[in-house]
Amino acid sequence: MLITQLPGKQLAGGEMGRVDYLPLEWYECNKRILHKQTQMGQPVRLKFLKESPRLQQGDILFEDESLLIAVEIIPCEVIVLTPTSILDAAAICYEIGNKHLPLFYEANELLVPYEAPLHRLMKASGYAVKVEKRKLLSTINTSVLPHMHSGSGSLFSRIVQLTNS
Repeated sequence: MLITQLPGKQLAGGEMGRVDYLPLEWYECNKRILHKQTQMGQPVRLKFLKESPRLQQGDILFEDESLLIAVEIIPCEVIVLTPTSILDAAAICYEIGNKHLPLFYEANELLVPYEAPLHRLMKASGYAVKVEKRKLLSTINTSVLPHMHSGSGSLFSRIVQLTNS
């Protein structure tokens, strides 16, 4: 089965009987071309030529009267950081963004795919750190403009100024 565009619908509670899930790793959700199999063994080819699909949990990929194929994000090992203040959150986001790592947000926690060096750094920095198996669902865009040196300061320094005001 070839899928070239998304119907633009999310899975609702009433369709559970006819749903076949396409399991995806968090990093596969932005791939434009992907060959996978659903949980029931249906081969699926995703081919989004114009732009990245940004697939999310429950996105419907295909639907007819007898079958519905939806995205299922697979849990993975993650670093869970619980900031105690807005300043902690800013510092954590700055460190992770500076390393160009993906960052996710869920229930007042920051989640990052597990990397041993980052785990050691966050523990050594004194942050509340846990390692758990979770679905990475709500990404935060950590891309910022290049560092500015013309007196306006970095993003981090501006956040610190706001918290001290």
